[in-house]
Amino acid sequence: MTATKNNLAAPTSSDRLHAALTAGTYPDARLADTLIARCAVEPDFYVRDMLTWALCRLPAESTVLRLIRELGSDTAQARSQALHTLSKIGDPRAWPAAAALLHDADDEVARSAWRAAAALVPAAEKPALAADLATALGRGDHEMQRSLSRALAGLGEVAHPVLNAAATSPDPRVRAHAEATGQLYEDPDSGFASALEIANRVAALGAVQREEAGC
Repeated sequence: MTATKNNLAAPTSSDRLHAALTAGTYPDARLADTLIARCAVEPDFYVRDMLTWALCRLPAESTVLRLIRELGSDTAQARSQALHTLSKIGDPRAWPAAAALLHDADDEVARSAWRAAAALVPAAEKPALAADLATALGRGDHEMQRSLSRALAGLGEVAHPVLNAAATSPDPRVRAHAEATGQLYEDPDSGFASALEIANRVAALGAVQREEAGC
């Protein structure tokens, strides 16, 4: 265990990746704190993904509460990676803490919270979650908007009312995002980028027509 623990902070990413792989192959609950701490500072995406896998291999009783505490960290990566790991573990105890970060100021944390909340939400809370997520329509760049759309689409039919309402928003970015999300729900294999582009063009055209009409 000591060698694995030390190698998780090795100078080269290949050594850290191998250490994370070893930690997951031979799960040891005594490594939980070390793995979680490393998630907060690890710069390599593939190593972080392996760290998450290693944590998922440990008993939930040794990880879930620790990860929930990590959601209060001042470090954005710590919060984001903890959310990602909790979404993979799927323990319902993490739902309230994940929902509390839906509007985090950091874009990556918010994206992780959307995915985690959609994975962890109890059935009775789905309509409220859909309404909360819909308030973020139009936020961020293309990748961020796609993440939100996937979270909303993953909630199923409960998302329809809020998307229909958002499609009438005075904000053209919100309208376009809502329409692209609706298309993604109807056809998960459709290209989100093209759907969003078309919706944005339609929204922009509508704004011009209203302006010309003096509305």
